Amino acid sequence: MINKLKNFSIQMMAGANIATIIVMLLVGYSDRLNPTDHPMLSTVGMTFPIFLLINMAFLFLWLIFKWRKVWIPVLGYIAAYGPISTYLPINSPQSIPEDALKVISYNVCAYGGNYKYEDGFRTVCDYLCAQKADIVCTQEDADSWRRIAFKEYAKEYAYNDTLVLAYEAISFNALGIHTRYPIIHRERIDYPSVANGSAAWWLKVGNDTLIVVNNHFESCHLTTKDREQYRQIIHGKMPTDSARTESKMLLVKLAEANAKRAGQIRAVKRYVEEHSQYPIVVCGDFNDNPISYSIHTMSEVLTDCFAKTGRGIGLSYNQKAFSFRIDHIFCSAQLEPFLCEIDSRMDASDHNPLICWLKFAPKD
Repeated sequence: MINKLKNFSIQMMAGANIATIIVMLLVGYSDRLNPTDHPMLSTVGMTFPIFLLINMAFLFLWLIFKWRKVWIPVLGYIAAYGPISTYLPINSPQSIPEDALKVISYNVCAYGGNYKYEDGFRTVCDYLCAQKADIVCTQEDADSWRRIAFKEYAKEYAYNDTLVLAYEAISFNALGIHTRYPIIHRERIDYPSVANGSAAWWLKVGNDTLIVVNNHFESCHLTTKDREQYRQIIHGKMPTDSARTESKMLLVKLAEANAKRAGQIRAVKRYVEEHSQYPIVVCGDFNDNPISYSIHTMSEVLTDCFAKTGRGIGLSYNQKAFSFRIDHIFCSAQLEPFLCEIDSRMDASDHNPLICWLKFAPKD
């Protein structure tokens, strides 16, 4: 009787483990779903790490109680190698070539200092100048600072430009670029949005023309109240009925943002395809996690630099309970990425800077 109960328990655990793996795979490959057609399903990619952890728990359980079954979670991880390598890349350390370009993408939160620094602009500007990068792309680059910013950034970066996306009392946003290379021209990539946008800067780098596309894609528009309620939900501090209602409302907001963002991503992808003869860098605040339609779509035409050369989860959005890698850098085949990383030491924004080195690939 005891043996039958033991075998039954093992079979139930094995079944639960297999079910977990199936769901993990469905979630991991949900980035193929177009949010325009499947807005709610497009949000499930955020749960991918949960199933990674559950499968890991099964792995330890099998090691302790029935080591011969350990092949189940191991096979699950092998089957999910694609999304795992995107979400949690484990790449070998790299040496940086001397002729590689240092590129930084940073949402500076309107130089607000993340409520930690009295002079947020000075803190951010000093940091970016000390980095001695070749190209710095900023999002939420407050235009009210532009005259001061250009003067200060010019101490390290000879060429500076800002494109205002929205300038209203309740909605302000701008994209900025600070670089060592001459700016040939700038053009905005057209797609509908109230306060977000994308722009391409054409830079003269030696004998090459490098296109840098800086983006701030549609945000999820979660209010401070929404974020606090989300924290209460995940910490179990909200009554069940209220948690269920609030969860649905949050999912609706996320789904609506995903649907809007999908069209914006496709617009930038088209721009990249139309200018594929040039080396291209696409970077910025995507407002989307690695297991998403946004990242999968851009990866169809460009290399995801963090997935290719980074290590670990790489949390670029640093707000508690909302920790995700939502800032990304992509490059075309004419460029080779090295050592893409998040600088978590810089805390003067609600984002952390994303840094990557890029080298021009040898020409045929």
